[in-house]
Amino acid sequence: MKKILVFVLCAASTAGVFAQKQAVADAKKLSGKIDKIEEARALIKGAMENPETSNDAMTYFVAGNIEWDAYDKGRALSMVNPDEVDGLAMAEQLLNGYNYYMRALPLDSLPNEKGQVKPKYSKDIASKLSAHANDFYTAGANFFNNQKAYPEAYLAFVTFANLPSMPLFEKNSPIIDQPTLATAYFNAGLGAYSGNEVDLAAEAFRNARLNNYDQPECYIYELACWQNIAQKNPEREKEAQEHIYDIALMGNDKFGFEQPLFLNNLVNCLVSQGKTNDALTIVNEQISENPDKAGLYALRAYTMKNLNDLKSAEADYRKAASFADADAETLKNASYYMLRQGQEIWNAIDSTAADAKAQRESVRDNYWLWAKDVAKRGLQKNAGDSDLNSIVDNIDYFLETYTF
Repeated sequence: MKKILVFVLCAASTAGVFAQKQAVADAKKLSGKIDKIEEARALIKGAMENPETSNDAMTYFVAGNIEWDAYDKGRALSMVNPDEVDGLAMAEQLLNGYNYYMRALPLDSLPNEKGQVKPKYSKDIASKLSAHANDFYTAGANFFNNQKAYPEAYLAFVTFANLPSMPLFEKNSPIIDQPTLATAYFNAGLGAYSGNEVDLAAEAFRNARLNNYDQPECYIYELACWQNIAQKNPEREKEAQEHIYDIALMGNDKFGFEQPLFLNNLVNCLVSQGKTNDALTIVNEQISENPDKAGLYALRAYTMKNLNDLKSAEADYRKAASFADADAETLKNASYYMLRQGQEIWNAIDSTAADAKAQRESVRDNYWLWAKDVAKRGLQKNAGDSDLNSIVDNIDYFLETYTF
């Protein structure tokens, strides 16, 4: 009885293996028949879930073929009658197939019972990927157009951009020109950013930047990612500052003061690292090249303030505010500094001194009224700025309360 029982169990096990391999074979026969794709998917899904075939490279290779054969049929049809093709469905097929092929590859490189590695499907997969490289870019656009920015559009664009560097390729690696590669990484970054996946977005924007993306938006978004990371994860502040410095340095070298955000971040990084004299050197170089930029004098004033040279900081803030085209941020920084300086001087006045009244009037006229006028100019450029309104309110309070 025991021998019969063992035989029955072995037979049942063999039958189970055969059934699953037959399911893979049946799914393979349906591949390319668009009207049978759901049936083929169901068959191969069962094989992927069964322990007997879930670790077989052929299972995932067939699964990938089911998706890509359907994609190829759709692509051929789109050339004849584009209106009959569902671009979103095709994009999903492309991504599904790619994911299955990626699962097949490591299984295809496992040693056989003799310890030999003899891949059966890897070259075919590499050839398919190379031939379909540009389709991933199209798929990313389709996902974006259908409000599927993350993870779908992100994955499509980042896959497209990563393909040329995949170790899978030997001779048939897809060739993608650098501007297109950079744009794909940038689009991948937008996809991840919209999904609030800021680490993935930062990496994608970095890859776009390092591939010479030629617009400042890439740098700006990458900065925003790291500022977001630092704000939400204080333990990553040092890491974030290192990235912000690299981005700002490269952005400033590439775009100059036409994009002052980069110089501002560069100076902030240097000051926070205690390298304020280095920051001052950079700002002075920029001023010598752009002597008519109000923002540069405000930035130098900020640097001098951190060097505790308050008189030089005051002179630069006054200089910055003297430009008719000074922006609201520059005017706000200048007015706030003069408001605070006026308070410091006021608090230091000896009320018994013979010229105490003259000192108080000097604070009123040269600091607070000056700061109020500058803040009002700022409000003309940005009426909704609550900080500027607060500066004006504080000065009005001083003027109404204090005796001069």
